[in-house]
Amino acid sequence: MTTNKLERAMLSIPGTERAPEVTFDFAAGHLRLSGESYPEDVTSFYGPVLDSLGRFLDEIEDQACRFDLSLIYFNSASAKVIMTLLEMLDAAAEAGNQVDVHWYYDPEDDTMQELGEEFGEDLEHANFHLEEMSE
Repeated sequence: MTTNKLERAMLSIPGTERAPEVTFDFAAGHLRLSGESYPEDVTSFYGPVLDSLGRFLDEIEDQACRFDLSLIYFNSASAKVIMTLLEMLDAAAEAGNQVDVHWYYDPEDDTMQELGEEFGEDLEHANFHLEEMSE
Protein backbone atom coordinates (compact mmCIF):
# COMPACT_ATOMS: atom_id res chain seq x y z
CA MET A 1 0.00 0.00 0.00
CA THR A 2 1.45 3.36 -0.98
CA THR A 3 1.31 6.39 1.24
CA ASN A 4 -0.36 9.43 -0.23
CA LYS A 5 2.11 12.29 0.16
CA LEU A 6 -0.77 14.69 0.73
CA GLU A 7 -1.76 12.76 3.85
CA ARG A 8 1.45 13.88 5.51
CA ALA A 9 2.00 17.12 3.64
CA MET A 10 2.06 19.05 6.92
CA LEU A 11 3.19 18.53 10.48
CA SER A 12 2.00 21.28 12.78
CA ILE A 13 2.51 21.28 16.55
CA PRO A 14 1.60 24.44 18.46
CA GLY A 15 4.31 25.87 20.67
CA THR A 16 4.03 25.97 24.46
CA GLU A 17 6.08 27.57 27.21
CA ARG A 18 8.43 24.59 27.12
CA ALA A 19 8.16 23.21 23.60
CA PRO A 20 8.75 24.86 20.23
CA GLU A 21 6.23 25.45 17.52
CA VAL A 22 6.78 22.94 14.73
CA THR A 23 5.59 23.84 11.26
CA PHE A 24 6.78 21.37 8.65
CA ASP A 25 5.17 22.05 5.28
CA PHE A 26 6.47 19.02 3.45
CA ALA A 27 4.65 19.84 0.21
CA ALA A 28 6.51 23.16 0.01
CA GLY A 29 9.76 21.76 1.44
CA HIS A 30 9.71 24.40 4.20
CA LEU A 31 10.37 23.24 7.75
CA ARG A 32 10.39 25.49 10.81
CA LEU A 33 11.07 25.22 14.55
CA SER A 34 10.57 28.32 16.68
CA GLY A 35 10.24 29.37 20.30
CA GLU A 36 11.82 27.61 23.26
CA SER A 37 12.74 23.96 23.58
CA TYR A 38 12.95 22.27 26.94
CA PRO A 39 10.02 19.85 26.93
CA GLU A 40 9.65 17.57 29.94
CA ASP A 41 9.92 14.49 27.74
CA VAL A 42 12.17 15.29 24.79
CA THR A 43 11.80 11.82 23.28
CA SER A 44 8.02 11.95 23.37
CA PHE A 45 7.88 15.45 21.89
CA TYR A 46 10.49 15.04 19.17
CA GLY A 47 9.76 11.40 18.25
CA PRO A 48 6.96 12.28 15.79
CA VAL A 49 9.04 15.18 14.45
CA LEU A 50 12.01 12.93 13.68
CA ASP A 51 9.77 10.21 12.23
CA SER A 52 7.95 12.64 9.94
CA LEU A 53 11.16 14.28 8.80
CA GLY A 54 12.73 10.89 8.13
CA ARG A 55 9.80 9.77 5.97
CA PHE A 56 9.86 13.06 4.08
CA LEU A 57 13.60 12.89 3.44
CA ASP A 58 13.34 9.25 2.31
CA GLU A 59 10.85 10.26 -0.38
CA ILE A 60 12.32 13.46 -1.77
CA GLU A 61 14.32 13.45 -4.93
CA ASP A 62 15.88 16.59 -6.32
CA GLN A 63 13.62 18.74 -4.16
CA ALA A 64 14.73 21.87 -2.39
CA CYS A 65 14.28 21.91 1.36
CA ARG A 66 14.54 24.85 3.72
CA PHE A 67 14.84 24.43 7.48
CA ASP A 68 14.36 27.55 9.62
CA LEU A 69 15.50 27.26 13.21
CA SER A 70 14.44 30.23 15.29
CA LEU A 71 14.85 29.21 18.91
CA ILE A 72 15.49 31.63 21.72
CA TYR A 73 16.46 28.86 24.15
CA PHE A 74 17.00 25.11 24.17
CA ASN A 75 18.36 22.70 26.76
CA SER A 76 21.05 20.06 26.27
CA ALA A 77 18.53 17.28 25.56
CA SER A 78 16.97 19.42 22.83
CA ALA A 79 20.44 20.22 21.47
CA LYS A 80 21.00 16.52 20.82
CA VAL A 81 17.74 16.30 18.89
CA ILE A 82 18.52 19.45 16.92
CA MET A 83 21.86 17.93 15.97
CA THR A 84 20.06 14.79 14.82
CA LEU A 85 17.68 16.89 12.71
CA LEU A 86 20.61 18.72 11.14
CA GLU A 87 22.45 15.45 10.46
CA MET A 88 19.36 14.11 8.70
CA LEU A 89 19.16 17.24 6.56
CA ASP A 90 22.89 17.09 5.81
CA ALA A 91 22.51 13.49 4.64
CA ALA A 92 19.68 14.57 2.33
CA ALA A 93 21.96 17.25 0.90
CA GLU A 94 24.73 14.69 0.42
CA ALA A 95 22.23 12.58 -1.54
CA GLY A 96 21.82 15.45 -4.01
CA ASN A 97 18.96 17.50 -2.61
CA GLN A 98 19.20 21.27 -2.22
CA VAL A 99 19.07 21.85 1.56
CA ASP A 100 19.32 25.26 3.18
CA VAL A 101 19.44 25.63 6.96
CA HIS A 102 18.71 29.08 8.35
CA TRP A 103 19.68 29.58 12.01
CA TYR A 104 18.08 32.74 13.36
CA TYR A 105 19.31 34.36 16.56
CA ASP A 106 18.57 37.50 18.54
CA PRO A 107 21.41 39.95 17.77
CA GLU A 108 21.77 40.57 21.51
CA ASP A 109 22.14 36.86 22.29
CA ASP A 110 25.80 35.92 21.82
CA THR A 111 25.19 32.40 23.13
CA MET A 112 22.64 31.48 20.44
CA GLN A 113 24.85 33.04 17.78
CA GLU A 114 27.84 30.98 18.96
CA LEU A 115 25.72 27.81 19.12
CA GLY A 116 24.59 28.47 15.57
CA GLU A 117 28.19 28.83 14.45
CA GLU A 118 29.10 25.54 16.16
CA PHE A 119 26.14 23.61 14.74
CA GLY A 120 26.78 25.08 11.29
CA GLU A 121 30.39 23.89 11.31
CA ASP A 122 29.16 20.29 11.55
CA LEU A 123 27.23 20.50 8.28
CA GLU A 124 29.26 19.35 5.32
CA HIS A 125 26.69 19.28 2.51
CA ALA A 126 23.73 21.48 3.46
CA ASN A 127 24.00 25.24 3.01
CA PHE A 128 24.08 26.94 6.40
CA HIS A 129 22.96 30.54 6.94
CA LEU A 130 23.44 32.32 10.27
CA GLU A 131 21.03 35.26 10.39
CA GLU A 132 19.88 37.84 12.88
CA MET A 133 16.18 37.75 13.75
CA SER A 134 14.35 40.72 12.36
CA GLU A 135 11.86 42.55 14.51
